[in-house]
Amino acid sequence: MSKTEKRHTEYHENLIFRHVILALGLCLGGTKAAYAFGGEFPSKVPVPANNPMTPQKISLGKQLYFDPRLSLTGDVSCETCHDVMSNGSDSLPLAFGVLGRVDTPRHAPSVFNAAFNTVQFWDGRANSLEAQAKGPILNPIEMGMPKAVDVVKRLQKIPGYRKEFRHVYGNKDPITFDHIVQAIATYERTLVTPNSPYDRYVKGDKIALSKSAIAGMKTIRSFGCESCHAGPMFDNPGTPMGTGWFQKFPVQPHNPVCAKYVQKYHLMDDPGRFDVTHNPADMHLFKVPSWRNVALEAPYFQNGSVRTLPTAVRVMAACQLGLTVTDKQVHDIVSFLDSLTGKFPKEVAPRLPETPNSTIMMNVSRLQKVALKNKEN
Repeated sequence: MSKTEKRHTEYHENLIFRHVILALGLCLGGTKAAYAFGGEFPSKVPVPANNPMTPQKISLGKQLYFDPRLSLTGDVSCETCHDVMSNGSDSLPLAFGVLGRVDTPRHAPSVFNAAFNTVQFWDGRANSLEAQAKGPILNPIEMGMPKAVDVVKRLQKIPGYRKEFRHVYGNKDPITFDHIVQAIATYERTLVTPNSPYDRYVKGDKIALSKSAIAGMKTIRSFGCESCHAGPMFDNPGTPMGTGWFQKFPVQPHNPVCAKYVQKYHLMDDPGRFDVTHNPADMHLFKVPSWRNVALEAPYFQNGSVRTLPTAVRVMAACQLGLTVTDKQVHDIVSFLDSLTGKFPKEVAPRLPETPNSTIMMNVSRLQKVALKNKEN
């Protein structure tokens, strides 16, 4: 068999494999909606009926988002790992938590456009932004507060917060843990990035995308990538809020090229959704991440092990589709992914309420002992 014939044979084998993947439906979600590639950026964010957005609640949520006093040691805030002055993450493989801990298991995803995620976290364990906001605050590795009541008691000692919570939630028991995370989630729903070159293109501006980006879009579609990266956020085909859209990663760990990536980037060290469900079928299953702003969100994958987007494209091609892509294909695909970078809101750090003539951080050592005891138990 000639080299040309061999290449044609390999191409058709890969094409058949891709169609098998699509037929088996390896992206697992809660809907049978047809796969739809892309679409214009949504005009509104989904807002739960029990947590309406108001300007006052947004302002309060922004203060809480930036306030490191929500952490055990008073030096880690939501903003620390999800920097809204930059790309919404921290650009580190794994984030630093309280006491300088770096044993966080996964890369911090961007908070921008998280309002459109149907579930939160890489393993999909939180069904809303409100549920997600609870996790890091009480996680002993991340923000480290032992219990929700400790967070509430700390904020109750801050006169400015007492006043603002009453203004938002009324006079009866205004500072609660649920109110804290509701306010944070409300602020996070303002962190959206519309008007990317791709959005302008689908609205009719046909010069908004370069020839390379258009070629990359066609290549992506020919590969069947929309079976997972579907819809306007390029992360699901329309699954309802609270319902996950998941993919096994890697699909082909024994593919020779993928096997090298698996070893180099430790792609199978994380059991993924299995940690949540303990169902063997969920081993190495992860929430499909959005492609929006992906060009700015390095490093890549759940463990932040891949430094560049071109390498991430090669890894995905090999480990999900069984393909070895050409340099031109990688260049064009990256050009298209670059076109999904939207317009970021202008953020200004808020002034946080003070505690005049005193500090509320004197009991950190006691809380630290409680946190360590809870971790041991």
